[in-house]
Amino acid sequence: MSETKSPLPREVADAYVDALVALDPVTGTYLGVKESSSRLPDFSPAGREALAELARDTLAGLAEAERRPGADSDVERRCARLLRERLTAELAVHEADEDLRAVGNLHTPGHAVRDVFTVTPTRTEEDWAAVAERLRAVPAALAGYRASLALGLERKLYAAPRPTATFVDQLSEWADTDGTGRGWFEDFAAAGPESLRAELDAAAGVATAAVVELRDWMRDVYAPAVEGAPNTVGRERYARWSRYFNGTDLDLDEAYGYGWAEYHRILGEMRQEAEKILPGAETPWVALAHLDEHGAHIEGVEEVRVWLQDLMDRAIEELDGTHFELAERVRTVEARIAPPGGAAAPYYTAPSEDFSRPGRTWLPTMGLTRFPEYDLVSTWYHEGVPGHHLQLAQWAHVAENLSRYQATLGGVSANAEGWALYAERLMDELGYLTDPEHRLGYLDAQMMRAARVIVDIGMHLELEIPADSPFHPGERWTPELAEEFFAAHSSRPADFVESELTRYLTIPGQAIGYKLGERAWLLGRENARRRHGDAFDLKAWHMAALSQGSLGLDDLVDELSAL
Repeated sequence: MSETKSPLPREVADAYVDALVALDPVTGTYLGVKESSSRLPDFSPAGREALAELARDTLAGLAEAERRPGADSDVERRCARLLRERLTAELAVHEADEDLRAVGNLHTPGHAVRDVFTVTPTRTEEDWAAVAERLRAVPAALAGYRASLALGLERKLYAAPRPTATFVDQLSEWADTDGTGRGWFEDFAAAGPESLRAELDAAAGVATAAVVELRDWMRDVYAPAVEGAPNTVGRERYARWSRYFNGTDLDLDEAYGYGWAEYHRILGEMRQEAEKILPGAETPWVALAHLDEHGAHIEGVEEVRVWLQDLMDRAIEELDGTHFELAERVRTVEARIAPPGGAAAPYYTAPSEDFSRPGRTWLPTMGLTRFPEYDLVSTWYHEGVPGHHLQLAQWAHVAENLSRYQATLGGVSANAEGWALYAERLMDELGYLTDPEHRLGYLDAQMMRAARVIVDIGMHLELEIPADSPFHPGERWTPELAEEFFAAHSSRPADFVESELTRYLTIPGQAIGYKLGERAWLLGRENARRRHGDAFDLKAWHMAALSQGSLGLDDLVDELSAL
């Protein structure tokens, strides 16, 4: 009888993806797995424990796989390092019972239930039949989520009051999007075929009723129970979440100091650009307010979508062959308008594994119909090209040279957000942001990311504001001071600022990954440039960097430096 060989790390990682998709059909849908389209996950405590048990079993299998001959090759080693780091970080979050207080204005099970419909296939009648089945699964999914939150209450593990109030408001909007009694699910189902009209309408009604039931429980039971709980998480919980989102154990005090250093540097550049737009402006944000009224802008929701599509298409045409080498299927990306009832920030969704669903950028309009250009250009370099789209689509394109896990589920937030912020800076370096309006908008976005490091770490750890700060020096951060600081150093409207601060309270440690990730990418590039000298090839470096899959920040610097 022949001896069965134990798997190598990449095989262990890919087996994990298969097993996870069976437990989590939302993940399956984002990957493009057709069989996932009709189901939703079990968000109950038992469902979350099943995911944790899968992670534990996978780590045990990985330890055995690393002892096999060939496991020390670069591709196997890199995959093993990522898989171990990610699963260990995820288990730390689970074992601290963070699943039992997952409430906020994005990235909760409630948001996952709604948002997955925006990427569920809807091309054929068969697709829509699966949508109807998935709609009928909404009540069980939300009931499981509610069971987890109820267990959290029982164990006195409370979500923050402010994100809780925001989530209740969001649920109300999903239940009745325009005040006419029709919910988000009814609006979504309305695009289905007439042959399934009665079934879709009935299923959408069932889904909306479940949203209403969750909303009422959150409002009448959960919100009163968490009233008076802290809105911030403290150093221990913050360090755990920071590891989860950044893939490394950060020196949080050093990172806080770096945020302030970037704040001062960027502010100096902003003042120079503002002087070109509105000489004598008291602050750069006075000049940006001037642009809100008098700067270049796009009128109309469909018009701004077309404008953003053209911006990305032109970037692809001009960067491909010069600074990147793009496969044909990576060259396709779509600009979309985000559905109402979500957070205020733009976002990106990656293509399915087979590219049957392309990468897409999403613009929340927040009810607006007039869009200043300065607020869009560098943002779409970040979300689209050469930002999130080029990285995540390239991972999918080279998946066969990595592992399925590296190309999809193993993403480290700070790696991806750091690349996207690096992409904005790259476009500035390449001369795409010479227009004073566009460059001031880019610097405003950079300042927002520096402010995120300051306020996210500062308020959760209740750190002292430095003596050289122009804002409340010597005081200790609170969410109220954080919101005031953010508003004073951003061109964004009040509803965006409020949404942002709620986001930081919802997912502590994630917002710092933009600037800290950018720092890692820049350091890796500089190290590689020094190593190669005059022979350094930026295009080759970009493509090698984008083809290695995700890594935590420490590992990322090591690998980028060696390219």
